[in-house]
Amino acid sequence: MLSLSQARPVVVAIDGPAGAGKSTVARMLARRLGLPYLDTGAMYRVVGLLALRAGLAPPFDAEAALRVGQMAGEHRIEIVADGECVVALLDGEDVSREIRTPACSELASAVSTLTAVRHALVPLQRAAAAARGGVMEGRDIGTVVFPDADLKVFLTASPEERARRRHQDLVRQGVDTDLAEVLRQLALRDQRDSTRADSPLRVAEGAVVVDSTGMLPDRIVDRLQEELRRARAEPEGRS
Repeated sequence: MLSLSQARPVVVAIDGPAGAGKSTVARMLARRLGLPYLDTGAMYRVVGLLALRAGLAPPFDAEAALRVGQMAGEHRIEIVADGECVVALLDGEDVSREIRTPACSELASAVSTLTAVRHALVPLQRAAAAARGGVMEGRDIGTVVFPDADLKVFLTASPEERARRRHQDLVRQGVDTDLAEVLRQLALRDQRDSTRADSPLRVAEGAVVVDSTGMLPDRIVDRLQEELRRARAEPEGRS
């Protein structure tokens, strides 16, 4: 049994592209380890919702980008793991369902490229894990938010597998879309996430790379538990 008792909170950083299974794996791992689950992507979705409500759409010009960044800093954004669900609060309003629409997904990717937005949200993400630690998933957790995490993971899968998973999620939510369109949108998001100037999606130094194509979540979580056990057994002076 892995003991998590130590002087500082344990942080596991899970990065990867959309549809790789980060949310499922991060939730399961957090539950096994008795740690909070922290979904940073939901924060960007909330900012995307703010932009949507303000009538702002990409590509953002300088004025619109500044306004979106200001909104990200002015509003109270809270992401709370409630059992199997992630509750997103915007100034106390539950917007959990609104932020999961395709429109908010697209805007989340767009606003995440804005430096002002990232500067507003990264301190919130660090503060969320400061007291109790957690399993945190996103695009730049191991590279920017927690480069000294106890375990850094890059979870990926084939584009077709990721599109299939995302399509199934959307169908369960009652969203009318087709697999080809989901695959196209994922390709666009991959390109935007990996080429943005600020904190692009990439494999963090020292990260464990896991291809989840065809793998059951339980098997992935088993491996990550073992990787965490191995990482914590190494000397404190490890690079």
